[in-house]
Amino acid sequence: MNLKFILDAVPYTLSGRMRVSGGHLPVAGHTVPTDFIGVGVTTADNPLVDDYVLERLAELGISQVRVDFTYGDMAGPVARLLDRLLATDIQVLLHLVQPFEEVKRINTPAGQVAWREFVSSTATRYGERLWAIEVGSTINRRRWSGYDTESFFTSWSIAYDEIKSRNIRLAGPNISDFEPLWNIAVLTRLKQEGKLPDIHTNNLFSERVVEPERFDHRLMGSWIGQLVKVNLVKKCRILKKITSDFGIDELVSPSAFWTLPRIKRVLVNSEQKMADYLTRYMVLCAASGSMRQIYWGPMLCNREGLIDDDTGTYPLLERVTHYHRVLGDEASYRIRPAFQAMKTFIAEISGGRYEGALATTGGLQIHAFRNDRHLIHVAWAENGKALPLRACYSEGDIAASELLDRDGDCLTGKVQLISEAPLYLTWPATADVQLIEPDLAQIEHIYRHIPDQKYYLYDDDQWHGMLVANSPAEAALRFKVLHPDHLPGPSKENLLRRARNAVWTVDGALATAVVAKKPLKIHLHKRFLERHRPSKARRSWIAAAELLRRGIPTAMPLAYFEKVGDRGLLENYFICDRVDADFTAREILSAFRDGASHFQDISAEQAYRELGRFLFEMHCRGVYFRDLSGGNILIKKSPAGELQFTLIDINRARFFNRGATTMERLSDLSRVCNKLHWEGREQLIGQYLQRPESGGAIPWHYRIPFYLYDFKAAFKRRFGRKAIKRLLNRAARSSGSSR
Repeated sequence: MNLKFILDAVPYTLSGRMRVSGGHLPVAGHTVPTDFIGVGVTTADNPLVDDYVLERLAELGISQVRVDFTYGDMAGPVARLLDRLLATDIQVLLHLVQPFEEVKRINTPAGQVAWREFVSSTATRYGERLWAIEVGSTINRRRWSGYDTESFFTSWSIAYDEIKSRNIRLAGPNISDFEPLWNIAVLTRLKQEGKLPDIHTNNLFSERVVEPERFDHRLMGSWIGQLVKVNLVKKCRILKKITSDFGIDELVSPSAFWTLPRIKRVLVNSEQKMADYLTRYMVLCAASGSMRQIYWGPMLCNREGLIDDDTGTYPLLERVTHYHRVLGDEASYRIRPAFQAMKTFIAEISGGRYEGALATTGGLQIHAFRNDRHLIHVAWAENGKALPLRACYSEGDIAASELLDRDGDCLTGKVQLISEAPLYLTWPATADVQLIEPDLAQIEHIYRHIPDQKYYLYDDDQWHGMLVANSPAEAALRFKVLHPDHLPGPSKENLLRRARNAVWTVDGALATAVVAKKPLKIHLHKRFLERHRPSKARRSWIAAAELLRRGIPTAMPLAYFEKVGDRGLLENYFICDRVDADFTAREILSAFRDGASHFQDISAEQAYRELGRFLFEMHCRGVYFRDLSGGNILIKKSPAGELQFTLIDINRARFFNRGATTMERLSDLSRVCNKLHWEGREQLIGQYLQRPESGGAIPWHYRIPFYLYDFKAAFKRRFGRKAIKRLLNRAARSSGSSR
């Protein structure tokens, strides 16, 4: 984007025309097109892949696809698939892709002739059967498409003449992400040249925000992002306003997705999270009332496809720029949850009337649609959170509803919670369902995609809680044996720790030993400061769910209970599996500090390497532990000799949708290294940074947190409460012996 190009966008921007009052909220009253959802398709050399693609499109119930078409495709498998698609009722958006090298020579006579011949022959052969032809490929990403400002406009001008002379609808310019200055500048110049598209296309990605309903912190930072309220709905509405201001009727997002590697940076269950994201993204785009169509990128692809091609590979060129070929063998293709999620959205929402947003704040989203058959509410919660259905709906409305999960399976009578996986609640089309003002104080924290387990709420006159079980019958049993009224208390035989909290084992309650934790004392000032915070048990429950959904091992949480109206903050219980461990990080690091080269046949090098990588991954997944002493890292040595780490005493941890900051990392590392000598610290930090050859040489300013924590720990050992208590006990014993 050169200076003149930028200046083209200035008058529009400074005039305030991008402003959309209340733009972050959807507007009710519009109908979602029946062909609202599309998907990108291509094929392979094997004609059987054509059959597979067409069968899956029929299974989805989809009526709109996008096909990328480039030089040489006229006599290849893409043309073969295209002919078969055009013989059905499926509408095709044909995307003409210039090869990177051809873009570089578009300003030469030979390059222009080649491009004109390609566009002309393609438009002549397919034009009247197409929904539209799209020109432009991620034009604001030069490293992918090759376009600079002038090469794009040269290509556009040639294509415009050839396509419009045949009375074919033209789509473009295919800008990626939300960069409205690009849209304004490009459309300004195209308007000046009298060559505006019929359909404005913008690949409206939202994946870097993690949750599509969130305000976008990338635009101007988290604080300003909250202030200006730019979320997905507002992006749609701003782009639609730009589209309309330039006299264009339709806005289309021809490619958007959430790649599995990006999800895996923070979360596990990546395929489940892709499916959650897909439904939430599509509901919000439909609610915005701004988009004519939205397309998921590739249908068949290892990295972001609705169907896994089972190759584990990805081409050098991003598929958002050119989805060229399907890889792999059709016999090994595997349908992902996102496929079922799209199928359900198409069946339930396409063609329906949007009746409005019933909830959009406090981590809860509920959107209402109505069609000839049903009134439909699509509900979900923020990632990691859940809200009881009864907090939003009356018992009568819940009983009268049919519940479908994100993938279309019937859940009637089986669901207690609205979670991050969207839920469809349906009633007869004539129903009038009034939402209860959601009680956000009832929000729970869960690991929604925990394997083979479900969450169950517990409430009576005295206790509130939650547990996990694999069936209602097991839940009933666990509520009975783990309930505080029946749970065996701590004793000399089962006590593991007794300080601010009692921690003890419970044998015989379940098939395996479990551990219970209950606070014993809370200082007066903390009772005041923490009176509005979750109880200690609930904080442990929250932290366990967050760690597990990020793939960081901790003791499996089984239940928590808290007494209703407990002002003393002591009547709460956290119950989890007992961790099988051989030793703690404190023991092994203390041994190396004292001169040992091995600990239980584990070399210092191995310990530093595996611990460093574990801590690095923990921080990259957005965990700031805050109490990372060596005693809180349990270690089990596997039969193969590898170290397996588990975190305990977790209720102080904080969690983010970003990696931990440098200072947060140093704060954690200074604690775990407290028992370690400086040579060992530098080796551990070297492994943490994945640069073992550097020895982890720590810059002087990064050493400051280590020195400060060393001082704090030494001071606390000498003058803290425990030290004073030891001194008083010693004095008492001395006084007693002198008598």
